[in-house]
Amino acid sequence: MIALFRRDLALAFSGGGGAMTGVIFFLAVVATIPFGIGPDLNLLSRIGPAILWIGALLSALLTLDRLFQADRDDGTLDLLIAGPTPMPLVVLAKCLALWVASSLPLVLAAPVLGLFLALEPVAIGAVMATLLAGTPAITFIGAVGAAVAVALPRGGLLVSVLVLPLAIPVLIFGVSATYGAVNDPDPFLPPFLILVALTLFFGALGPIAAGAALKTSAD
Repeated sequence: MIALFRRDLALAFSGGGGAMTGVIFFLAVVATIPFGIGPDLNLLSRIGPAILWIGALLSALLTLDRLFQADRDDGTLDLLIAGPTPMPLVVLAKCLALWVASSLPLVLAAPVLGLFLALEPVAIGAVMATLLAGTPAITFIGAVGAAVAVALPRGGLLVSVLVLPLAIPVLIFGVSATYGAVNDPDPFLPPFLILVALTLFFGALGPIAAGAALKTSAD
């Protein structure tokens, strides 16, 4: 698992890995929103957390189709399926590598982009905390969609169609927790704990379902 994690991480940061595509897309989406809305700082500050979360969700979708496709094209996936490591652990290692390469930079870039949206320091901290807790759930959900679509031609669009409805609850509770940290009547801890619970749930279920789908596609 450690060797697979290091391999996928190196490929993601290489020229053909495509992990930085999501980061660049995230920067482009968030940086252009103020120009489209206008100089209303109060409006930007109010909708800023939702913009950051939507940008992170869409950026994560861009990288999911490459989770298993490259390994299938060069035959590595067949070796992994026939290897001694159980497929759920293989999927878990690949998901962790993808998250570190594509989603963790989004979390680190959130404070800088929060300045474009006139967010308060408390809101920026809440966005970082919720993205850190919620983006792994998107990766685990995406692993199932990528495993289902890996054997299909041009399955990248299908991955987004499968993943987006399942990722909506993560988006809802991530934004709710962020607004709860800024607005006193709204609670922060309950939606944040639900967000963590979603990550733990999909972290346990996602690798098992994706591993089963990969084995089925190989058969």
